[in-house]
Amino acid sequence: MKLLLTSSGVTNGSIRDALTGLLGKPIAESSALFVPTGIYPFPGGAGQAWQALSGEPAGRLAGLGWKSLGILELTALPHLDEEAWVPAVRAADALLVWGGDPVFLTTWLRRSGLAALLGDLRPEAVYVGVSAGAMAATSVFVETYGDADAPPAEEDVPPPERVVFPTPQGDIDRVLVTGRGAGLVDFAVIPHLGHPRHPEASPANAATWAARIPAPVYAIDDDTAVSVVDGVAEVVSEGRWQLFRP
Repeated sequence: MKLLLTSSGVTNGSIRDALTGLLGKPIAESSALFVPTGIYPFPGGAGQAWQALSGEPAGRLAGLGWKSLGILELTALPHLDEEAWVPAVRAADALLVWGGDPVFLTTWLRRSGLAALLGDLRPEAVYVGVSAGAMAATSVFVETYGDADAPPAEEDVPPPERVVFPTPQGDIDRVLVTGRGAGLVDFAVIPHLGHPRHPEASPANAATWAARIPAPVYAIDDDTAVSVVDGVAEVVSEGRWQLFRP
């Protein structure tokens, strides 16, 4: 399986060209399944899921002009016979995994059975991850939460850690949580590097995040993606990115 890991989807021509190259054919001739599950824990998550499919964000992923597009809801899969959804996943040219809460998303990747299936998909299939969807493809990641929102610690990961992140608006006191992803790549991703709506992902703070991850870490902005073919990563960027070594 090939991968295209992004902060905000297909935001420029370079990332679109990379996606077309991974597919090996035009997007208009390719089928895709869209996974909205990670967005539900956020306030207004149901509306944001619809927005990702029909509104302005759709043009970065779901609305790229696919030949066919279906919705794969991970929370429903454990209640379905595999014959109802596994053939569709195996037949899809691309699996589009939207953002949201990475711990919630990776929990349902495992509970649904999709995580176990990903490594067995066709070599030409493409996993396209956006933000949390990109983080979910890795073996380990970190994410920040407020006290009331922090999920319980998973097994075999360090306990949550309180960290103060300086921002132009003042310090942010957050809980840094380590999570386990699907393990499709051997590096980690920090999305939204330098984005004003994600002050904790400043270049300086990204180094603090990366220091907690025992793997190479790509910090990428919204105009950058990491393409992976046969385990080899290549950065595709019209913006800013940084690689942190463990």
